Amino acid sequence: MPLIIALIGIAILLLLIIAFRLNAFIAFVIVSLIVGLGQGMPLDEVASSIQNGIGNTLGFLIIILGFGAMLGKLVADSGAAQRITTSLVKLFGIQKVQWALVLTGFIVGIPMFYSVGFVILVPLVFAVAQTTRLPLLYVGLPMLASLSVTHGYLPPHPAPSAIAIMFEADLGLTLIYGVVAAIPAIVLAGPLFSRTLKHINPTPPKDIFDLTPVPEHQLPSLLTSIVTALFPLILIGSSAVVGLMTEEGSTLHTLSTYWGNPLLAMLLSVLLAIYTLGLKRGKKMDEVMKSIVQAVSGITMILLIIGGAGALKQVLIDSGVSEYIGDMLKGSSLSPLLLAWSIAAAIRVCVGSATVAGLTTAGIILPVLGTAGVSGELMVLAIGSGSLMFSHVNDSGFWMFKEYFNLSLKETLSTWTVMETIVSVTGLISVLILQTFI
Repeated sequence: MPLIIALIGIAILLLLIIAFRLNAFIAFVIVSLIVGLGQGMPLDEVASSIQNGIGNTLGFLIIILGFGAMLGKLVADSGAAQRITTSLVKLFGIQKVQWALVLTGFIVGIPMFYSVGFVILVPLVFAVAQTTRLPLLYVGLPMLASLSVTHGYLPPHPAPSAIAIMFEADLGLTLIYGVVAAIPAIVLAGPLFSRTLKHINPTPPKDIFDLTPVPEHQLPSLLTSIVTALFPLILIGSSAVVGLMTEEGSTLHTLSTYWGNPLLAMLLSVLLAIYTLGLKRGKKMDEVMKSIVQAVSGITMILLIIGGAGALKQVLIDSGVSEYIGDMLKGSSLSPLLLAWSIAAAIRVCVGSATVAGLTTAGIILPVLGTAGVSGELMVLAIGSGSLMFSHVNDSGFWMFKEYFNLSLKETLSTWTVMETIVSVTGLISVLILQTFI
């Protein structure tokens, strides 16, 4: 019954948004109430879940998306994105520009949270599409496939790292096996799949990014553009490296945790951009601040929609849907790897959060691992790939992609959702193949 109510709730959500054209945030709150009450939760508990879901989702994201929008706006308005993309196109050529973005997404995705990497790289994707006149999704999906795979498969991301610790898996081996499994997933879901989507060519929201070309002589230097745009990566990535190379408790190790904190890294990056892409180039502070205000005002509805997705996710968790699904599948006779993937996929589809799906599945499957004789490293990857399955309307990442890329709900389902499904299924196949060699 809990699963049926959850599915009915998702169907109502789609109906409200598609058929009745209701604002997605309002629809999320309505459906969250329906699902919570339908699961037998008292009204005050449902209201509390909605509040907690919005707060927990936006508590971190509002900082990252806010600073990310500011940085992206400054990078785009100054012409830094134009300078970087022009150089990328010259280096790789238009025919190979997808692979340039795949590599960029993979490098950025390993040390960064998905949402941080997304808001940093999206302006570059828009600029590449404008410079090359290639369809936006053709150049954007390869980068997003890389970011998604690193988020779901690889340490040091929260879910893979936590699951590896729970299963006593070697983090180094998990990372190596994860890279092996990531390559076919990224290639299939990114460059190959995106080539079937040339007929869908949206334009980015004008209130978020202004892609009017800047005259060549007014562009910042390539070095300034790269350092400023990727400064969050430089801070967070160097923090991870220093953390591995220094002793815990040492002064340098402690300092590295400070500058690698996403909040501080994004704040420092915005301050750097204000100077290097604004004040240093002769702009007045009022002019720079105007760009920042425009950037933040442009993502207001995006934040509300993502918060709404978080509300539904929390109601589904608090009402016990994830536990119900796990108990339902726990007695299955499937192989442990396939079972782990199936549980994670089912929870992901119903709850929406990859991290929740991964960690919940790990708790369910942990007792099975001791008697199954399966590699802990492969189990981490099986759960990680399952946790990315069929992202749809209850996933905040779905709405982030939809709103930033200015797509309809139908277009988002046929692009983002299919991409995530390819990533998930390909990951499972890779894990099963790896099992024969390990």
